[in-house]
Amino acid sequence: METLIIALPVLIFSVVVHEYAHGWVALQQGDHTAQMLGRLTLNPVPHIDPVGSLLVPALLVLMPGNAILGWAKPVPVNPRNFREYKKGDILVSLAGVAANALLVIACIFLLAAAIWLTRLVPGPEMVWTVIREMAMFGIWINVILIVFNLLPIPPLDGSHIVYHLLPPELAVRYRAIGQYGILILLVLLFMGGFRFLLAPVVVLVGIAQAAVGLLI
Repeated sequence: METLIIALPVLIFSVVVHEYAHGWVALQQGDHTAQMLGRLTLNPVPHIDPVGSLLVPALLVLMPGNAILGWAKPVPVNPRNFREYKKGDILVSLAGVAANALLVIACIFLLAAAIWLTRLVPGPEMVWTVIREMAMFGIWINVILIVFNLLPIPPLDGSHIVYHLLPPELAVRYRAIGQYGILILLVLLFMGGFRFLLAPVVVLVGIAQAAVGLLI
């Protein structure tokens, strides 16, 4: 429960930033859909998905390993409004993982700062401990979100890149899998697929921790 209390706000913030990035880049590419529907905001309320933002993270934390993963409601995007369809679709798809990468960098600096402050001002130890744990969760969660969203399973972000690499007829069939995408992901996750995700995640988190070590 303590893990959930500390990690859930970090997860929600991370997925909200992810979706906001999609909407913001879509706006730069000529699509105002997210803005018109009130989704171009960092306010978490319009973005929260009861299953992906609350239920799935809670269930995963309660399972062995204290893993945590989740998602927000996808920001509505209309690719037909892009000035250049292919370029716009790829940029918007990569915007979310790029935002998560920036959050990883921010958490690296926050964790290093918290460690320094613990040494310099050791008094409020509980405060520094919470900040360190939230920053560490921030690194883990955002790295997981990057790897997860780059999976080539429609409608995840990685599938948009694969779509543009396929011949037109095959691309249409490939994208049609998206209607079953969330179900496929849930089955994979709860049948051990999370372990598959952890291999690249552990490597990337290790690199982030090494970066923290260089800063302290």
